[in-house]
Amino acid sequence: MRKTVLYIAMSLDGFIADDQGRIDWLQAQQDSAENAAGWDEFAASVDTVIMGRKTWHQIVTELSPQQWVYEDFTTYVITHHPLPSSESVRFTDRDPVELVRALRSVAGGQIWICGGASIIGRLLEAEQIDRFHITVIPVLLGNGIRLFERGRRLPLKLVRVSRTGGACEMIFEKQTRKQ
Repeated sequence: MRKTVLYIAMSLDGFIADDQGRIDWLQAQQDSAENAAGWDEFAASVDTVIMGRKTWHQIVTELSPQQWVYEDFTTYVITHHPLPSSESVRFTDRDPVELVRALRSVAGGQIWICGGASIIGRLLEAEQIDRFHITVIPVLLGNGIRLFERGRRLPLKLVRVSRTGGACEMIFEKQTRKQ
């Protein structure tokens, strides 16, 4: 069965976007060679991306307005207002938990959960995230969109902690429950 990985960055105080929904504070961390090596390793293991419409909109308007940066992956954008799909970007109003369960049942690489917070929350509630690859950016935003707004207790196992540029990368895996 395919694994799902939450691969995301957050501020030290736990936000994935500021109080205006902006992510410009991430840019300072994206230029290091260390970041590129970690990204390349992760990207080689993934073939599918899941994100919400706001995350998609940030990518196409703020991060990479000139070209779709994830064209090597099949991307599912979850939205209640579907737009015309392309070969690499599929807009859907399907429930994210149902979508992940369906994708996990077919052969392929890892499934990257890219954002947003409400999709992440729903997948956490359904225990559909296997690995948490979280980069903590050294900035305090004070307010904004929290990565983990609510949820249930979920025991995790620390796999690795490393320093990449000026940020801290932490990788956790969901612990298997004893029967």
